[in-house]
Amino acid sequence: MPQVTLKNVAGTSAGSIDLDDAVFGLEPNVPVMHQVVVAQLAAARAGTQSTKTRSEVSGGGAKPFKQKGTGRARAGSTRSPNWRGGGVALGPKPRKYDQRTPKKMKKLALRSALSDRAADAKVIVVDSWNFETPSTKQARAALANLGVQGRALVVLNPQDVGAYKSFRNIPEVHVLAIGELNTYDVLVSDFVVFTQDVLPTSAPADTGETEK
Repeated sequence: MPQVTLKNVAGTSAGSIDLDDAVFGLEPNVPVMHQVVVAQLAAARAGTQSTKTRSEVSGGGAKPFKQKGTGRARAGSTRSPNWRGGGVALGPKPRKYDQRTPKKMKKLALRSALSDRAADAKVIVVDSWNFETPSTKQARAALANLGVQGRALVVLNPQDVGAYKSFRNIPEVHVLAIGELNTYDVLVSDFVVFTQDVLPTSAPADTGETEK
């Protein structure tokens, strides 16, 4: 069973804590992680791009010139795609990019991502943040004490408002509630920082996506 040092905000040891083998001890399944991340990014696309076809462009009700005798190609409407100001042929229309991803696949992908970070010693567990008042300066100092460098994902209890307000203004830190934990945000982060009370487990009481 993987084990990490439990730390406080000063970066000193507060004991050790076992990580759940079913969440942090898997062999990462790269194809599943890839498929889930692609689906997640696709779902984030707005799909609101739109162009007008010849039937949607105003005007063009009358034939621009007679059929024969002008020496020009036949034309029935000035709104044809080959006319300036005409409609667009085969242009984009609003659509949904969502891909169906089974829940078991999402769960496996997230656990694979967490296991990958744990294998690289990039999972940090803090006993609690204990910010009396929101303070970005204290949040930066805490991350430095914990040895966090680069991009960090800080996973919080939804009730920990003080910590959320402390970390949210740091550009290289992404803050999530435990119920929002997902594969993409884990993979794009160099470090994943949990508090002890939100550490994911395979138990039914887990509130994270690991059991969704």
